[in-house]
Parts: sequence; C-alpha cells; structure tokens
Amino acid sequence: MTYFPDYLKTYPNMNTSSPLHISLNRLPNGFRAHRHDFLEFSYVVEGAGREAINETLHEMLPGTFTFVLPYQIHELYTGTDGPLTLYNCMFSMDLLMESSAGEGLLRLIDLAGERPFVQLEGSDRERMKWLIEDMYREYAGREPWRQTMLQTRLKEILVLFDRTRRTAKLGGTSGGHHSADSLRAGDGRKTGSIWSIIHYIHQHYQDELALSDLAARFSLSVSRMSEVIKETTGQTYSQFLRDLRLRHACGLLASTEMSVAEVAMEVGYGSYKTFSRVFRESKGLAPKDYRRSIAARRSSADT
Repeated sequence: MTYFPDYLKTYPNMNTSSPLHISLNRLPNGFRAHRHDFLEFSYVVEGAGREAINETLHEMLPGTFTFVLPYQIHELYTGTDGPLTLYNCMFSMDLLMESSAGEGLLRLIDLAGERPFVQLEGSDRERMKWLIEDMYREYAGREPWRQTMLQTRLKEILVLFDRTRRTAKLGGTSGGHHSADSLRAGDGRKTGSIWSIIHYIHQHYQDELALSDLAARFSLSVSRMSEVIKETTGQTYSQFLRDLRLRHACGLLASTEMSVAEVAMEVGYGSYKTFSRVFRESKGLAPKDYRRSIAARRSSADT
C-alpha cells in the first residue's frame, strides 16, 4: 500500500486572485515529511541542513534555492550546528499559466527530471537574495501595484533559478537525475509524463472532463489513468477534480462580485444545486456564507 505523509492543502492568501504567500522561517528541528498540491520554493539564509525530495537528499546551505513541485514528498533535516533559516514561498500553479505568455512558466514543471535545487554563488546569489528580499517586502506592504510586483518578482526568481540550473548542467557542475515520473503502458511504450496529465487537468478542469476522455488523450486505460492520479496525488480523480474546482470557486467568491450561479458555471459545475451541495460538504458552509465570512474577516483586519 502506498504511504502518503502529511498532505498540506492550505496556505495564507490562498483563496485570492493572487494566490501566493512568502515567509521567513527558522527551523531548529527540521520539518516533517509532507506534500501539497501547490508549488513552493525555498532559499536558505543561514544555517545548514539537508532536504529529501522523493527520498533523494541534497545539502542545504546559505544560497541553496529549491523548487518543489506539487505532490512531491519532501522533508527537512537540521543538525547540531543550529537552526536553519530560510524563505519559503508557496503559490498556485495558476500563476504560471498566463494565456498572454503561452504556457507561461509551466515549462519549469515539465522539467520534472531536472535537479530541483541549485547552490547559488557570486552575482547570482546576490541577485537572488535581493529578488527574494524585495518580494518579501512587497508582500508585507500595501503599495500600489503590489500583486503585479509580486508576480513579476516570482517570474524573475524562477527564471534565474532555471538559468543557473541550466548553466551549471552545461558546465558539468550539476546534472539532472533520472525522472521517476515517466509512465509506461502495458507494452512498455512511454506514453507521456505525469506532469503533462496534471497540467492538462489544471487547464481543463472547468470543462466536462471525463476520466475516460483523459485516458484516451494520454493513451492509457481508464483503470491505469485512475491509478496514476491516485499514486501521484493521493486522491481519486473525482476528488482531485473537485478540489481544483472548489479552490477556484473560493478565489472567485473572495475576490469578485460574481453571483454564486456564475461562479458555479465558471469552475465547471453545470448545476447550481450540485455546486452548492459539493461546496457545503467540503467547506462546511454555503457559498454565500463563505463569501460573507471572507468579507467579515477583511473588515476586521482593516479596523
């Protein structure tokens, strides 16, 4: 039986039009094994430790930048030399899916077999430190164009990471490791990457996306497609699809004036009643009440 450690599903600022949260953390005792359905990067400021991503260990030192993909199991270890101080930024895959930029930065996730970390030195290290510190300042402030600046910094940070990773690989100082994410059908023919499937679901969850249609698109049997999604996400296909739709719905309820019926249609539910029932079962309250609770929370924070 596949073992799944803690599944973290939430982070501050998640259900907004700009789902991103950055924090500076001090870890005296590491952090337990966990996974999540959002993206995360970390950058070490002080201390030393190690990180395991899908059971592959790497060192964490000042200047280490790590990019963790959704559903990857990772754990942090610290030694006797003191705590590990690092920035952590959690954000939605949606921020990498801008239509104006084609596939945006989703190409980074397609490179799942590449090394998930770099050890930055020299000018690259100084540049990354400045970008992350500036992003942290923007997040904590309330300046005009805050969301635009945060998304701009995020893109600059990820581009710098990937450029550094590619340069190091070409120079022979670091190499990609073999990806365990490739899928094979019964005849042994490679049929695609699990990340291609995850991307496709993220891009089309608002449509009528039957498991059989998804399986046919990626040349897998329905049972194999079901197994792949369960093995990767720890959820059934219907649970995974529901969570994606409800996360989008929460963001729309919190950040727009769309009616509940319009939100239901926008996230892929053809029936208002079905959407309301599923939302209540998952969140414990009706969509309208959820919207009121978010508005009350914001009002309280502003006073």
